[in-house]
Amino acid sequence: MKIEVNPEIAKGSYSNLAIISHSNSEFIIDFAVNLPGLQGPNVTNRIIMTPEHAKRLFLALQDNVKKYEANFGAIELPGMNFPMGGNRS
Repeated sequence: MKIEVNPEIAKGSYSNLAIISHSNSEFIIDFAVNLPGLQGPNVTNRIIMTPEHAKRLFLALQDNVKKYEANFGAIELPGMNFPMGGNRS
């Protein structure tokens, strides 16, 4: 499968906060930026996917984190209750 990325998307966007919610038919992941001096987090991207695709994403991220840590060492998460700082359902 050939995947093309247009230049605007290829730039990417920064996120230091993810808020995850779900229903019986979909998962919604809001990616946000929370920086000092701003009034609050600003959602920059929203991804909506089926539960099956959410589980595939979870497994792919889990695999990639294991590979990353094998190469570069453990990723420390001091003082965090949830990955990327948020979880709502």
